[in-house]
Amino acid sequence: MVRTPLTPWERNRGERFGALLREARGNRSMVEVAAAAGISAETLRKIETGRAPTPAFFTVAALAYALGLSLDALSAACVLPEDGEALSA
Repeated sequence: MVRTPLTPWERNRGERFGALLREARGNRSMVEVAAAAGISAETLRKIETGRAPTPAFFTVAALAYALGLSLDALSAACVLPEDGEALSA
């Protein structure tokens, strides 16, 4: 199976998402948060660094729950309105 390459916008969105997760994680370890979400620390590392910019919905939902974030806040932080300015979460 051949994956369609990500657009620059999709890569940027993944980086913004990763930064939001790092900020929400605070001083908790990556291993602690990953375990709470039921994913591997390597998966969380890839998401936080933008190397996995399109995680599965259930991965996002599990991370949101583990970090005490709402899915609405996550989606608002990762979507750009038409004028190119980021929405605040």
